[in-house]
Amino acid sequence: MATVAFIGLGVMGLPMAGHLLSAGHSLRVHTRRKAKASRLLSRSAKWADSPAEASKGAEVVFICVPDTPDVEAVIMGAGGVIETATAGTIVVDHSSISPAATRKLAQELGRNNVWLIDAPVSGGDIGARDATLSIMCGGDRSAFDKIESLLRHMAKEITYCGPSGAGQSTKLVNQILVSVTTLGVSEALIFAKKSGLNLDTTMRAVASGAGSSWQLQRLGPKMIADDNRPGFTVDLQQKDLRLVLGASEGSHTSLPGTSLVHQLFTAAQAAGHGKDGTQALFTVLEKLASTH
Repeated sequence: MATVAFIGLGVMGLPMAGHLLSAGHSLRVHTRRKAKASRLLSRSAKWADSPAEASKGAEVVFICVPDTPDVEAVIMGAGGVIETATAGTIVVDHSSISPAATRKLAQELGRNNVWLIDAPVSGGDIGARDATLSIMCGGDRSAFDKIESLLRHMAKEITYCGPSGAGQSTKLVNQILVSVTTLGVSEALIFAKKSGLNLDTTMRAVASGAGSSWQLQRLGPKMIADDNRPGFTVDLQQKDLRLVLGASEGSHTSLPGTSLVHQLFTAAQAAGHGKDGTQALFTVLEKLASTH
């Protein structure tokens, strides 16, 4: 059994940390609001007042926070992981952040012989709860091999993608697919609605054919029911799309579909849907099509 730390107990981090605890590992946790950790603390997890305290003596430190500046603060800021992580410690970052920033953080930690594995996840809140996530990993291969068994407690698919930053770049590929497919599902259901079709019947007709997708099966019913409760929020999707478009600009890669869906999600934010699930894109297109 390993001594591990988990920093960031949001919608994704809380169940992921819970799986490590259920597997019998010794767990120290830190998050912005201690109340979020109450369920884990009642199950023998230990509280730490800072990332540095959580990391002290930990063999593996997991991080799951919203954005690049958050990860930089957790690792390099005052009271950060770098203050107490010792040689041989492995930091596993499940956040979705900039690949370039990840490479810089890996270099900084490497000066202390601490390894950073970028390990962003896909599968949403359901995947986190059911331990069926897909995890995309970048970094030193030997460090990855050491922590792969821990990742198995959280995921059904774990892929080593290459050197530092490769996991984050792969996650951005995933986010292009997710966001553009969400647009396709929204447009298809709007077309069905304008054509006078029963949307539930239409879903049954296409969900097992070539037009099916994770977004159709998971988000389609929510679109039909006007259920915008979040599994993954519009604001977080926009954060990821900004990372995609920033990286594509640096590599001179034209992504017209991604740029369009980014603008449509901006309209969703302007309409007050930032904290709603990404299926709220459907409501934006409903208004454009005058169906709502």
